[in-house]
Amino acid sequence: MRGPKLQYRYDHYTWPEIKELVPRQPVCIIPIGSVEDHGYHLPLDVDNFLIESVCEDVARRIPDEVLLLPLIPYGFEDHHMSFPGTITIRAEHLEAFVLDITLSLAHHGFRKILIADGHGSNMPIVDLVARKTIIQSDALCACFIWPSLIAGLIKETRESEFPGGISHACELETSVYLYLNENAVQMDKAVKEIDFPKSKYYWHDLAAGPPVRMVEWWTRISKSGVIGDATIATKEKGKLWYDATINNLIEFVREFRAFEVREKVDLH
Repeated sequence: MRGPKLQYRYDHYTWPEIKELVPRQPVCIIPIGSVEDHGYHLPLDVDNFLIESVCEDVARRIPDEVLLLPLIPYGFEDHHMSFPGTITIRAEHLEAFVLDITLSLAHHGFRKILIADGHGSNMPIVDLVARKTIIQSDALCACFIWPSLIAGLIKETRESEFPGGISHACELETSVYLYLNENAVQMDKAVKEIDFPKSKYYWHDLAAGPPVRMVEWWTRISKSGVIGDATIATKEKGKLWYDATINNLIEFVREFRAFEVREKVDLH
């Protein structure tokens, strides 16, 4: 490790120390992101940087209640491969890989596992992993993508249009990145691009998902990689949304940690 041992970092402990932590039953948090296009103005690491920042800040605030595992830095990106730099992991490989991690934690006796996602197309995969973890072990496993924790606040405070203004490399992601590291954001290159097919039942927006879901080949609906309006992003909105994400995640972690792991019942 670099620097001092961090109380909340799973991989900073020795194996005897990890064994001693199991009776305390901290929530094990697994962050997962991606390396992909995020417009002309943001680096490829957006999903990694944002979800890792969220998880680190939560863990720093409640170090006795969580164990933070190392970030999984790659995700399912096949539909973004027209953009140079994107790295994709096949869905079946990613599912198996993440499931091996969750089942390893369950094998060692941890009973509350939380997959923290920073990339939308990982969600169907990690949702399936969470379900399989519960079926194949004695642990509870949940998953989320971080904007879902503040969906109500986004609706109240966004300036971009709905639907479409907050989807990818947009007002939300750009604002939070500006707040965390404005030197890495090239706002002079930010664009507004909302060009998916219009429908009462289908759209792209992180604040509220559509009744019908479809993830297009990305270059069919975006020339820049952006879906949304990055031009109106601000640090002030970034701070508001980021702080709320941290507070809401802490609240859920505490609730989740208190959940009873009930006995499985077979009614045959």
